[in-house]
Amino acid sequence: MPSTTTAGAELKISVPVRAVDGSVKGEVPLPSVFSTELRRDLIRRAVISSQTARIQPHTNDPMAGKRTSAMSLGVGLDLARVPRVKGEHNPASGQGAFVPNVIGGRAAFPTRLEKIWHEEINSKERRLALRSAIAATANQGLVAARGHILPDGASLPFVVSDELKGLKKASEFREFLKSLSLYQDAERAKEGVKERAGRGKSRGRRWIRPKSILLVADELNPPLRLAARNFTGIEFAEVSSLNVERLAPGGHPGRLTVWTESALKKLDEIYG
Repeated sequence: MPSTTTAGAELKISVPVRAVDGSVKGEVPLPSVFSTELRRDLIRRAVISSQTARIQPHTNDPMAGKRTSAMSLGVGLDLARVPRVKGEHNPASGQGAFVPNVIGGRAAFPTRLEKIWHEEINSKERRLALRSAIAATANQGLVAARGHILPDGASLPFVVSDELKGLKKASEFREFLKSLSLYQDAERAKEGVKERAGRGKSRGRRWIRPKSILLVADELNPPLRLAARNFTGIEFAEVSSLNVERLAPGGHPGRLTVWTESALKKLDEIYG
């Protein structure tokens, strides 16, 4: 469990630092960002803003469904006054066109380029959402509510010594997860992979993969990044490039996160 020490009027919380083999090496003070109030509304808005920023605005051709020789035959023929394609030996001759209530007609309400696709958010709200998402990774109730499997008597956040960054092989990383009793969560993500229902299967998103552990270090490309890349649901992030979508996938705060010791110290420099 985290220990607390009082220095003057300031209350400092320390968390244990674990080695790669799971043993406790020491303690490190917890950055003040972990005391940020939980703001589910801002986290949700920040995630939606990040997702909608990637949407490519699109629209229909303004002339779609209108390039036709169709015209109405008028009244007095006991026929509906629907514009019909002219001609005789054309397969589409006599077919209704140009109006939205017939097959082959124009779209009634096509997508407009003027539509506002991006859900914008104020910069101060985005920063507060990020701080709140970071603090949520140390809340055991939120982490368990997301479906993560935590070891008995777990103390959050998980802080590991910098030797973690030097792991080069997937087998070494697997042994590290087992030593911290985190391998069950990686297996949960692997067993939870399922095929998507519907048209998304043919549009590049066939598989639904659950999220597992987020590894945070103070370097962009340590050997650890390659050692962990083949585990389902496990992701790597550099501490200065954290975003709300990584820390709270889907807008749900409390992702199981493992911090390196240097990353936690750098986090205090950035948000202290």
